[in-house]
Amino acid sequence: MADCGCEFEAEDQAQQKALYWLLAINGVMFLAEFGIGLLGGSTALIADSLDNFADAAVYSAGLYAVGRAVHHKARAASIGGVVQILLALFALGEVVRRTVMGSDPEPAYMIAMGLAALVANITCLLIIARHREGGVHMRASWIFSANDVIANVGVIVGGALVYYFDTRYPDLIIGLVVGFIVLRGGVRILKDARKTRDELQASSPTGAL
Repeated sequence: MADCGCEFEAEDQAQQKALYWLLAINGVMFLAEFGIGLLGGSTALIADSLDNFADAAVYSAGLYAVGRAVHHKARAASIGGVVQILLALFALGEVVRRTVMGSDPEPAYMIAMGLAALVANITCLLIIARHREGGVHMRASWIFSANDVIANVGVIVGGALVYYFDTRYPDLIIGLVVGFIVLRGGVRILKDARKTRDELQASSPTGAL
């Protein structure tokens, strides 16, 4: 029965399973990185942990969107983009605060946690890879995971520079960069969601959703 819709149901179930894994991984990594970031005094780790929290929020929205109409998927992606931007602004504010108030990041914590997060986010990329063309909500998930890998490499490099030069500034710089990466990802997702809504509206006979 080629028109039974079974293939769509199977695809929805596969997307749900992938998103549940992504949600679980990012939830655990948020708790671990945020705790270690506070313990080790690392702005970069705190910013990266907030990135994971934003991702978890987006994956939750993505789970809501699976199997629903395209405009629901665009709305879920938009919610995720807004959350990402708000947390990016918080992370950037934390960089400013620690620049003014001072900080003493522990490079060993940064490198160890950065490596753990890198492994986790490469795993997320592998999980989401086959679904990245499955709708705007899944494209958003792919963008998040790709940004996370870049941020994790930055944290590792920042930790090495803090150790080598014995200065806190690499941590602050990496925290700033990660914050802007998260901000850029949120803006990109909002643009993608808006484009999807515009295309859907243009294709509607009444010109409205």
